[in-house]
Amino acid sequence: MDTKPKTILIVEDEPKLAEVMCEYLQQAGFLTHGIGNGLQAVPWIRENAPDLVILDLMLPGKDGLQIFRELRLFADTPVIMATAKVDEIDRLLGLELGADDYVCKPYSPRELVVRVKNILRRVATPLRQLIAESGIEIDVERMEAKVDGQALVLTPVEFRLLQHFVGNPGKVYSRNHLLDHLYDDHRIVTDRAVDSHVKNLRRKLEVALPEREVIKSVYGVGYKFDP
Repeated sequence: MDTKPKTILIVEDEPKLAEVMCEYLQQAGFLTHGIGNGLQAVPWIRENAPDLVILDLMLPGKDGLQIFRELRLFADTPVIMATAKVDEIDRLLGLELGADDYVCKPYSPRELVVRVKNILRRVATPLRQLIAESGIEIDVERMEAKVDGQALVLTPVEFRLLQHFVGNPGKVYSRNHLLDHLYDDHRIVTDRAVDSHVKNLRRKLEVALPEREVIKSVYGVGYKFDP
């Protein structure tokens, strides 16, 4: 078991906010490093390979989007992107960047620590174990899904939706992203169609998993799977 403390890089140009984030993360047992200029982020990541990056969108020198795209050319380091605008999160999701999470300022430092822990746990946990913990089994070849051994009767669209969620736990997806993964014939439908599919899938999961909500709504953004 790896007991080495994880290193969190905080790329944030507001000194007071960066200091608070560092304090909370250090109290939780993490090592931290702060960077206030976007130009310094990618070189530091290349040299030090942090375990997770908290990346502000608006930075001097180089913005968060550009840093994220450059990072993905050489590493799959988990990234939490931060922005001061709620509607900016929707735009980020629309760009299909693939960040692990998004937070809107002002956010709770305690909540951020929880998000960091959840992402690092998910990254370190094999998918097989995640499926076991959620109680959901996926057989792609047979297009069958079971919850604690009990078969779920799903439509093909619901099955693909569940498969996508289970394979990407914790990630927040916009309706447009989910719709792109639901239909093989690329039919034109409204983005609200996914709400209906999620509602039906939730109803079936609630029968098999009472008192557990594994598909959660993210206000103004979309949905995520939380096993």
